Amino acid sequence: MNKKEIIESSILFAGLPSEQIDALAEIAVLKNYGKGENIFFEGDVGIGFYVVGEGKVKISKISFAGKEHILHIFGGGEPFGEVPVFNGRPFPATAEALAKTKALFFPRDKFVLLVEAHPSLALNMLAVLSFRLRKFATQIENLSLKEVPARLASYLVYLSEEQGDKDIVVLDISKGQLASLLGTIPETLSRIFSKMTDEGLIEVKGKRITLLDAEGLRVKE
Repeated sequence: MNKKEIIESSILFAGLPSEQIDALAEIAVLKNYGKGENIFFEGDVGIGFYVVGEGKVKISKISFAGKEHILHIFGGGEPFGEVPVFNGRPFPATAEALAKTKALFFPRDKFVLLVEAHPSLALNMLAVLSFRLRKFATQIENLSLKEVPARLASYLVYLSEEQGDKDIVVLDISKGQLASLLGTIPETLSRIFSKMTDEGLIEVKGKRITLLDAEGLRVKE
């Protein structure tokens, strides 16, 4: 993908006229990362933000005890690291490429000038940030109020809606990473997968999960 293709695929820039797409392409820097390569670290100066073109990016924090907790996983077209564009503060978490990844980097100073010239850019970004805030609030609710089986059920239902297939979902991350995302450990997650299989709710074949009883999963949410 070239710069314009990545910009046009992003939810952040949906519906922008061609002249604004061209202006964004002019300031964007195409970057490539290998699997496991860090894009930025928590505490780094937020000098710009990114949009994933191809690949997957993990956003995580490390506790004082050294335990990783995954906050988000972003794929093609999704922006990340955009909050410092507005507040000028350091990145609040670490970003790492989960696979070979191509991303666009937008320097903060140049992007702010574009926003001043084209306020519709800010409106798009605010819409995405509002959606992220609602999604993050749901994640916090799940982690604080729901037991792990309910968290997993919610995630599988969410994946089925996101991937557009009500019967089959494909995990695009490892089960260890999924455990971290759900706030548990791999051993617990494996036990819950096994129990859901025994209950006839799902069938697991590697990363491919068939939802045998979607309504039963929703009851668990």
